[in-house]
Amino acid sequence: MNYDKKNIIALSIPTGVGAEIGGYAGDAGYVAREFAKYFKLIVNPNVVNAGILSAINDNMYYVEGYAFDEFFNGKICLTPHIPLKFNKIGVIFDKSIPEDILNIHINTINAAKIVKGYDIPYFELTDEPVGVSLNIDLTGVSTGQVQNEKTLFRAAQKLINKGCNALAVVCYFNDECEDENYNNGTGVDPIGGIEAVISHYLTKEFMLPSAHSPAFSGLDISYKKMNEKVASEFISSTYLPCILDGLSIAPQLCKGGIELDNKCIKNTDVKSLIVPNGALGSKAVISALKNGIEVCAVKNKTVLSIDCNKLKENGIIKRLEYIKEFSSYQNCLDYIRDKYER
Repeated sequence: MNYDKKNIIALSIPTGVGAEIGGYAGDAGYVAREFAKYFKLIVNPNVVNAGILSAINDNMYYVEGYAFDEFFNGKICLTPHIPLKFNKIGVIFDKSIPEDILNIHINTINAAKIVKGYDIPYFELTDEPVGVSLNIDLTGVSTGQVQNEKTLFRAAQKLINKGCNALAVVCYFNDECEDENYNNGTGVDPIGGIEAVISHYLTKEFMLPSAHSPAFSGLDISYKKMNEKVASEFISSTYLPCILDGLSIAPQLCKGGIELDNKCIKNTDVKSLIVPNGALGSKAVISALKNGIEVCAVKNKTVLSIDCNKLKENGIIKRLEYIKEFSSYQNCLDYIRDKYER
């Protein structure tokens, strides 16, 4: 099957950096869907994940953060999924998850299989507790540690040996990660950083589409009116549906940047990489600039402060011709449409 590479762009909003748009629960989903009306769009899961909801559609490529960086570095290519055929998703459950909460997640898997036809043939419990811990670093970015990565590795290997080609992982979090500022739509997602650590690890080890969803001891449905930016996290007791939606159609990853029969998407096929204007220090952005890929820096406040001037001051770039700055995502979209839809 041939894939149209004429109009591929990428939209990234980093996880756990308090982005004003996209730092909460799928609150950048409407932005992604607007771009995807006109272009094939590579997105990191944070852009579209929204608990029981998801903004993903067939015009988007769902690419985990580690793979996103490696892709722009030219180390891997993306092979779009075959239309009308879903990836075979294996689900890893942390052994620490209480039985009643585990049952909710198993019901979620079965519902997704019956209602949407997803291919989710197996799940595995880790043989030991995963052990996750959270913290906010000195820059205000959400991060954390995984005490037992090897138990995730062993569970993933079992699923891959059974033929799974995408990995969903659900780790257990205690309820101390509740953050009122985040719930009010003003703070940093306290678990976003550690979720990225977990998915990065699995993607790096197995070079398969991977995504994480948290499990908590309580049922998170709220009877209060919540801030619209986080509302999707309070209408269900599981966040698993959104990653199943994304992983079901996520592209496969080709190591080494080798293009197979013209089916793989290379970094040089991307016309523009769209990122928040203060988050220009990522590996993806630096690699894009080195490879002559246009970077669109959109006004979107985060706790980061790596802007165009910082890149120039630190000698990362000598000239700014590959960076375009925009006051809004709509202005950015108008520019890209005008440039590539002639």
